[in-house]
Amino acid sequence: MLIDTYGRVATDLRVSLTDRCNLRCTYCMPEEGLQWLAKPDLLTDDEIVRLVDIAVASLGVEEIRFTGGEPLLRPGLVGIVERVAALESRPPMSLTTNGIGLGRTAAALKQAGLDRVNVSLDTLRPDVFKTLTRRGRHQDVLDGLYAAREAGLTPVKVNSVLMPGLNDDEAPDLLAWAVEHDYELRFIEQMPLDAQHGWKRDGMVTAGDILTSLRTRFELTPEGDGARGSAPAERWLVDGGPHRVGVIASVTRPFCAACDRTRLTADGQVRTCLFASEETDLRAALRSDAPDEEIARIWKLAMWGKKAGAGLDDPAFVQPDRPMSAIGG
Repeated sequence: MLIDTYGRVATDLRVSLTDRCNLRCTYCMPEEGLQWLAKPDLLTDDEIVRLVDIAVASLGVEEIRFTGGEPLLRPGLVGIVERVAALESRPPMSLTTNGIGLGRTAAALKQAGLDRVNVSLDTLRPDVFKTLTRRGRHQDVLDGLYAAREAGLTPVKVNSVLMPGLNDDEAPDLLAWAVEHDYELRFIEQMPLDAQHGWKRDGMVTAGDILTSLRTRFELTPEGDGARGSAPAERWLVDGGPHRVGVIASVTRPFCAACDRTRLTADGQVRTCLFASEETDLRAALRSDAPDEEIARIWKLAMWGKKAGAGLDDPAFVQPDRPMSAIGG
């Protein structure tokens, strides 16, 4: 069991498959100048499957989320999903993606055993998309969302970040579109995970701002804490249901006390939190032929030292020294 000194138990494993991405979202990474991990530093497919197996069989992990960077850029992705699906204790599996390439891979991922996807889409306007991502791939994301729904990777969740002066007026339009296409929309407050350290708390679009905007067009009924559990998103029924909208208020309404996550970076480091300043190396243990029991012991020790919260309210908070693409969302 992955328990910490505050009694929280990690049952949700986020696995970053690559630090590379085919977009350059302004809130995530600079346009150029990032040094990618060298191939020998990345976990191999075998190493990823072994760590997932240890997590599920020995450490109580119940759910796997594959992330990046952009996980669809991982050449062995379908094979990894297929092998994890074949584990004796098969965990539910999801994927967080920008949607580019999903149109080509959704059916194969479903057949391999993937259960559902989260797709990032911040705007319905192609010109704003290009400004936000520095790439003109808006239609590719829409095509990927459609393919995911048709393949049965449901519920298809759409993650949106609103940025002042760019798309902060789009919340109602995004929700109307999501309801029309049967996607579950979740707004995420912009977090301090940009490599250029341009985030400013007083300039962000808050959960309160988002809800105020949505209520100009929709009636929102809270699901309540009982329905939320350890999920990061607070959810509301839209116009009485059945559609829902979520808001992940990592900055203004932190949910650290209920966190049930443990994270593996693409180069085999345990991160106890997206905002952690320390990592614990599992790759070295893997490559020194350590037995599963020793790797599990190292992982448990890392999680035991997890801090109470992310510390975003602390004036001394220091942003992670790696961009989100290298950490995994």
